[in-house]
Amino acid sequence: MAYRIVVDKNLCISSGKCVGDGPRVFKFDSQELAEPIADVVDYDREALLKLARNCPGEAITIFDETGASLAIS
Repeated sequence: MAYRIVVDKNLCISSGKCVGDGPRVFKFDSQELAEPIADVVDYDREALLKLARNCPGEAITIFDETGASLAIS
């Protein structure tokens, strides 16, 4: 299934956890803040939720194909 990922740049602390654990999903932008590699990613739901849960800044939100936000906790 395809998911849309949003990183709140105001909450991102540039820990690199998401980029290190999910290099097929996240990368750093020019300001060293995390961002998704694409607007929509086809990736395992549970793996995405784990990446979001492990974000120390709680900056990651994941949306399904209907636009609904997935519960992170």
